[in-house]
Amino acid sequence: MSIGNIFKCLFHIIITLAKSFCIVYTKSCEERTKGEFMAIYDIAGLKVNIVNPKGRTAKQAMPYLSDNQDENQHIDITVDVDEKRVLSAMVEHPELVQDDWEYMITGSDFYTELLNFDGILLHSSCIVVDDMAYAFSADSGTGKSTHTQLWLKHFGDRAYMLNDDKPAIRLIDGRVYACGTPWSGKYDYSTPKVVPLAGICFLERSENNWIKKADTGKAVFNIFSQTVRKLNAQRMDNLFDVLEQIFAKVPLYEFGCDISEEALLTSYNAMKR
Repeated sequence: MSIGNIFKCLFHIIITLAKSFCIVYTKSCEERTKGEFMAIYDIAGLKVNIVNPKGRTAKQAMPYLSDNQDENQHIDITVDVDEKRVLSAMVEHPELVQDDWEYMITGSDFYTELLNFDGILLHSSCIVVDDMAYAFSADSGTGKSTHTQLWLKHFGDRAYMLNDDKPAIRLIDGRVYACGTPWSGKYDYSTPKVVPLAGICFLERSENNWIKKADTGKAVFNIFSQTVRKLNAQRMDNLFDVLEQIFAKVPLYEFGCDISEEALLTSYNAMKR
């Protein structure tokens, strides 16, 4: 076969492949336009179907994408955010763009459904050291992420961030676990793992470093203020059931700290398991 004929054959092969790609791509785009596109993720030990994920949601969920995309498999949670909800939220809070609202509402829907699987959202920075998770919860701006960064620096390769803003906490087979999720704050620090939870620490700023076991009544208020609260009566009952089990199985602490090496050693030495 001459060189010319070889080039002609290669050219026809390339054209055929290009046409095939265009057909597949067009079909995918049509499915997205119709709202039929779905992706299945492994999040917090559950199969989660997010319908038509895009933008920030799709980007931050990518590490959680399941190897098994079979649409006929059992799905635990389906998250399907109607665009009308997003646009309505934008009217009330125009300072946030549509992509941000889609990301936040998908997270809210996931954490609400998580209550059906003995799980809750805990607004916290959750770090793993030696295969045990430690959650530091506080209001935004208090310094929980600053504190866990001290842990990352001190423990090096022994530590990693599980979720820096909204880990899932789940009771699985009688044990409490912390779970990475795609909804992890503006810096997207998360790891798609499920790790035994060693303790929950309610952090506050202090000139001195101290830690103590949390008062139960105060702990209830602290956790309730750092989780999903817009719930119907049934889901509110689910929330309190899950909290009761967490309180029985996981140590809770109150912790006052500065941003020193002493602060991280104070918390770690009290909480380590």
